[in-house]
Amino acid sequence: MDAVVATKDVRKTYGDTVALSGVSLSVGAGEVFALIGPNGAGKTTLVRALTGTTTPDSGTTRVLGAHPEKTDRDRLGVLPQNFAPPDRLTARELLEYYTGLYEEARDPEAVLADVGMADAGRTWYEDLSGGQKRRVCVGTALVNDPDVLFVDEPTTGIDPAGRRTVWRLIEELAETGTTVFLTTHDMAEAERLADRVGLLADGSLVAVGTPGELVAEHGGPSTLTVETDAALETFADLEYPVSRREGTVVIEGISPTEIGRVVGRLEENGLEYTGIAWSEPDLEDVYLELADDTELARTGRGEPTLAVEAATGGEGGR
Repeated sequence: MDAVVATKDVRKTYGDTVALSGVSLSVGAGEVFALIGPNGAGKTTLVRALTGTTTPDSGTTRVLGAHPEKTDRDRLGVLPQNFAPPDRLTARELLEYYTGLYEEARDPEAVLADVGMADAGRTWYEDLSGGQKRRVCVGTALVNDPDVLFVDEPTTGIDPAGRRTVWRLIEELAETGTTVFLTTHDMAEAERLADRVGLLADGSLVAVGTPGELVAEHGGPSTLTVETDAALETFADLEYPVSRREGTVVIEGISPTEIGRVVGRLEENGLEYTGIAWSEPDLEDVYLELADDTELARTGRGEPTLAVEAATGGEGGR
């Protein structure tokens, strides 16, 4: 895979604060790469390094094969997290202003339609809702039909319908060959859009992979949660880890096809349950696991502990 966006051992500090600590990554043509991580992890600093608005202390950055400061700006689209265009322009005038910055640009009306704002073209920017403003801002990054699109928190403040409009737009861009590099705190957004996800924590890239790969490696087991006072011994022969948590029995690693066995154990013993739910891990579980591990390593607090009853020990209530 030829790299369209690449970094190697990028480091950046602000005084005593380490924003980036040797970050290396590679993003291919037409790929959607989502960067996730806690606030202060260095996500925005990395985007700024890739778009030439900050200079790393060391390491290399390349976009379309060139240093960011030398990359053809007509081929890039950039939407920073904090973007405040003039309030006394209409949505259409704002896009018209940005189209005027390029030799070749798209029709502003078409861009408004793409971001679901076709009916708001004559509305002053200051009179738009927060979500509408963000959608227009997304549009400003698309007027030049970029080959590479950098978007920092693209759907912040956007309502669910508008968020899905932006998601579909990003998917369509990727299908036509645009490389998309986005940061997000929305794990559903990352799971839906990203071909690969990178987790940045405490300035370091601690994991990279497809959402499925990351979940399989770091997400933990599927769980069946049963709201019951049944003793843990009731489920001892299921051959799965069983524990009690806040008035429930939790069985780890069990497949949904075996839920009937659990219900059968309860019925055979005349035990009641008020609810039952099976869930499998997702990207949010990966995020919480890896971000917490990084924080524990940084602070030296050691491993967290969780007191649970063993499947064959402790006192189970009836």
